[in-house]
Amino acid sequence: MIFIVDTNIVFSGFVRDSVTRELLIDSPFILYTPDTMIKEIIKYENLILKKSSLSKDEFEILFNFLTENMNVVEKEMYADKMEEADKLIGHVHKGDVPFLALALSIPNSGIWTEDKDFEKQDKIKVWKTKDIIQFLRS
Repeated sequence: MIFIVDTNIVFSGFVRDSVTRELLIDSPFILYTPDTMIKEIIKYENLILKKSSLSKDEFEILFNFLTENMNVVEKEMYADKMEEADKLIGHVHKGDVPFLALALSIPNSGIWTEDKDFEKQDKIKVWKTKDIIQFLRS
């Protein structure tokens, strides 16, 4: 299975030792994320440090582990789907557009997120962490 990983999933991987963290680090899936995810995590680094009680060094090490199995995709690779994604979800949250555009550009992919905004479109299947866990147990 192929998943586009939303920023909130990576954020969850920082905050506590969890199933989300385990799935990111030792994923049985093919994971992609737009390069904007990396920029968002860096933008919120101080907030992550505060919520997670990690040191800066621990943050950097964990960030590498969390993203090691992810294919980070530059905008040029999904730019042709940005307009379609914007029409589908841009009115809800502009920051979600690159994630949906990437999903639209990779056949048979889903979006792994806890963000309900993605449920306002019906082109790409949305997976919550609990859905992935259920899938793995079945």
